[in-house]
Amino acid sequence: MLSREPDAYYSSPFARCVNIRARTKEMDAVKILVTAKRVEDPESKIKVKPDGSGIVQEGLKYKMNPFDEIGVEEGLRLVAKHTGEVVVVSIGGKEVQEQLRQALAMGAQRAVWVNHTGPLDQLGIAGLLQKVVEKEKPDIVVLGKQSIDDDQNQVGQYLAEFLGWSQATFASKVESLESEQEKNKVPALAVSADGKSVRVVREVDNGLATLECALPAVVTTDLRLNLPRYTSLPGIMKAKSKPIEELTPQKLGVDVTPKIQVLKMSSPPPRKAGIKVADVAALVDKLHNEAKVV
Repeated sequence: MLSREPDAYYSSPFARCVNIRARTKEMDAVKILVTAKRVEDPESKIKVKPDGSGIVQEGLKYKMNPFDEIGVEEGLRLVAKHTGEVVVVSIGGKEVQEQLRQALAMGAQRAVWVNHTGPLDQLGIAGLLQKVVEKEKPDIVVLGKQSIDDDQNQVGQYLAEFLGWSQATFASKVESLESEQEKNKVPALAVSADGKSVRVVREVDNGLATLECALPAVVTTDLRLNLPRYTSLPGIMKAKSKPIEELTPQKLGVDVTPKIQVLKMSSPPPRKAGIKVADVAALVDKLHNEAKVV
């Protein structure tokens, strides 16, 4: 059986994917739209503001969301196999151009920057992406299954619902990350020869499930899909001249007023220091009488 996923906005990904819709033309090339969210570097020390209104941003380092980086890599592999174009999109202030340039340095052809500096919830993000998708008309949208800053796992599902597209979440693969396929950068997403569908292996609680989704489709990536490439110096130099199109929520006609409000943030309670015990009997006593776990 397929497992149910947290925060899913649909009844069953399999039910959506088997609803194959006919397309009128065969695919000579693929157009992939990928996301590149700017998130706090997990190596940075995160501190909550004293009033609980957010986190202290001074001194933080930022990077591309690792799940999105995997999505960019998969898009590049698909285009290397089928030819086509990878377009990367990010939402935020001017600082997100750093992540867009990274994706361009990896090999994406061009970028879309949705310039917005205010608060956003997942519905607002999905609404903006919907308009970008309708403008770009990609064959596949590849997003990280979640971002490592808020861990919501919602945008991909909302986006597929808004578009009325097939979707496959938690995309992974059977082969290991040490396999020959991975070393040769073989894409895990398998587009059919007629360009009408994509086959996706996804992680579920008891193993892997394989879905065949009608194109166009939304796919979200899991950690074991691939190992993203490093940016090269020639790639970084080329990225400087690649185009970044600027859009705004107003130009896209999207009301991004958050429907969800974060009332307060708080740090987790500090962990108590560990202690040493003399023997097994003392350990069992501590676990039973103090920790209450045995």
